[in-house]
Amino acid sequence: MDIKVKLILDSNPDYKRYLRSNSYWYKTLMRNPEMMDVFVSEVKEKYKLRTTDKINNFIDKIDMVSKFINVLR
Repeated sequence: MDIKVKLILDSNPDYKRYLRSNSYWYKTLMRNPEMMDVFVSEVKEKYKLRTTDKINNFIDKIDMVSKFINVLR
């Protein structure tokens, strides 16, 4: 495996976890290290680490607090 790809994978536990559960990525990244961007985007989509997911999560939390406050009134 390319050294750069290995360092990126070792730097993030989510990447390792996803790689273990989807082992076909081992072969893909070994043969084509340029697919690392695709791998990272797939991991972010799976574990909901994208910016839009974080914003939606924050909005959901605010909505929950708002509903809780309305119940207390």
